[in-house]
Amino acid sequence: MDDALRVSYQFCAELSRREARNFYYSFILLPPSLRRSMCALYAFSRHTDDLADEAGSLEVKRAELNAWRSGLDRALTGSVDADWPGLPALADAAKRHAIPWRYLEAVIDGVEMDLEPRRFATFADLRGYCNKVASAVGLCCIHIWGYRSEDGCAEDLAEACGVALQLTNILRDIREDAEQGRIYLPEEDLERFGVPPEDLLLTRPTERLRSLLAFEAERAAALYEQARPLGALVSPVGRPVLGTIVGIYHALLQEIVRRDYDVMASRVSLPKWRKMAIALGSLGTRFTRPIASSATTELPRC
Repeated sequence: MDDALRVSYQFCAELSRREARNFYYSFILLPPSLRRSMCALYAFSRHTDDLADEAGSLEVKRAELNAWRSGLDRALTGSVDADWPGLPALADAAKRHAIPWRYLEAVIDGVEMDLEPRRFATFADLRGYCNKVASAVGLCCIHIWGYRSEDGCAEDLAEACGVALQLTNILRDIREDAEQGRIYLPEEDLERFGVPPEDLLLTRPTERLRSLLAFEAERAAALYEQARPLGALVSPVGRPVLGTIVGIYHALLQEIVRRDYDVMASRVSLPKWRKMAIALGSLGTRFTRPIASSATTELPRC
């Protein structure tokens, strides 16, 4: 590894340690080479999010995202002229793990959708957004860890997992997002439960909003269950990482339920000790027996 690439990976590692919070607990379970790649992926995703969230006009943000997309394309095609310090590391990780470029481009597409307040008519519409901002990152992750596709089964499970994680984020950040004009809950669900959009700005949920949030939480829980067999298709080295990420976010969802969906006044979070306990508890999955070939064993239904 040359000095420039080493510096780029170090930049990504420092950013991840500082900002990753929930995710960094899982990165420390990986061997150094894979940890570097995960940090590069996280840093890319974080920087993409920041471009949309920082202050500035819509025109400026759109221009910056377009420039970022061009910079990514140049880096992936071998240009050494990187406008952002982490791009050389990301390009190296993408090449090393054969990450399809379309997944990285989808992350930018998803963030671009947040530039203007938008509504989602149906859950299918919302799921398309989740696939870009969350599932695409998960698909990059399984390429880094290594996995068995089994005719696309693993990819489908990773997609469902990403939607579950993003739904958990949406439930946790209902009021904060609404204050920015971002309402992610599908219009069909708001109408079904009789919840006007302005109720998402209250400091306490109404009973109708509680019912709506319970419905969405059940949907997220079903997706976590649907994605559960993914661990059997991921290489052993990646299973503790997957288990930690899913474990932390599933625990956040359970905490939201435990609070009876009172997510309006303060942001639901987990104490550091609990995140560490989930990470340590997931270590054993690295030594579980890998799933057999589809020729000898019935695989999860996808």
